[in-house]
Amino acid sequence: MAKLNVGFIGCGGIAQAHMTALSQIASAQMVGFCDIDLEKAQTYAEQYGGRAFQVPGDMLEALKLHAVWICLPPFAHGVAEMTCIEAGVPFMVEKPINRTAQQARRIADAIEQKGLMTAAAYMNRYRKGVNRAKALFEEDPPVLTLGGWISGTPQPDPSRPISVWWVQKEKSGGQFVEQVTHTVDLVRYLCGEAMQVSAFSATGFNTNIPGYNIEDAVGVSIKLANGGVALLYSCCASNAAGGISLNVYAHDHAALFSGWGHDVTISTTGRKKHEEIPSEPNIFEIEDQAFLRAVEKQNPSLIKSDYADAFKTLQLTLAADRALSTARIVKLGM
Repeated sequence: MAKLNVGFIGCGGIAQAHMTALSQIASAQMVGFCDIDLEKAQTYAEQYGGRAFQVPGDMLEALKLHAVWICLPPFAHGVAEMTCIEAGVPFMVEKPINRTAQQARRIADAIEQKGLMTAAAYMNRYRKGVNRAKALFEEDPPVLTLGGWISGTPQPDPSRPISVWWVQKEKSGGQFVEQVTHTVDLVRYLCGEAMQVSAFSATGFNTNIPGYNIEDAVGVSIKLANGGVALLYSCCASNAAGGISLNVYAHDHAALFSGWGHDVTISTTGRKKHEEIPSEPNIFEIEDQAFLRAVEKQNPSLIKSDYADAFKTLQLTLAADRALSTARIVKLGM
């Protein structure tokens, strides 16, 4: 089988996770690495073979690529996607797919007009435990969902670019938009679409952090189209304890997810024994393999989240952000 030529736009930490995964996939051949820090791109070009670039258009013009991974901070999206669309190259984009709904909508419209295959890197949709729960909740709609991310006070470090832009609201969107997007996406995947959102924030607990202007904590209430409710949260000011969790309660089933990997315990009315489904340690490889197969077979049904679907997740997180700033209920899709 001929190998698929793969390129990267953005060579930071999350790109490294995908590079490691792709190095385990026989059908993938990494040949292009693009980053505004050319030295960083050259490092991976030397490690995996291929060429380094500083401008996305230069890479797509110089190389015949079958797929591109876009691994950029929220505020840096736009040029990379449009370059891939114009070149007709399928791409996978890391979350969140943008910082603004306006730009994301323009990209989504261009993708639709081009008929281009895309994927969004919501890797939890590929987990066995998540899909087992999804099958149950399709027959037994969730009534109450609780979840979010709790972490400690961020410490910006100039040697780690993500730690610097992450604490700036205008660049990351804040913890709920940038990080809890994974949980928001799972709520949509497991429970269905949202109708309206309200939110409150806590500030003033984290102090003396250079450039810091995001919320210390956020609480979000979501009314779901199925009639249920979801209560989601973020906190980056808890230094004694924290973690990631998502609990979904339906009439006859409950799924309790824990940790970054979303290990799950599923309970069913009338059954004494719970289902315990551990998380997959190679989830990036599973996700990336699915996208490559979709590209190779020209079968978008193998992709569990494309750009258009990820845009809906972005809209929901931005609606929560709008509810914070206006102190009003924000309606979606109505």
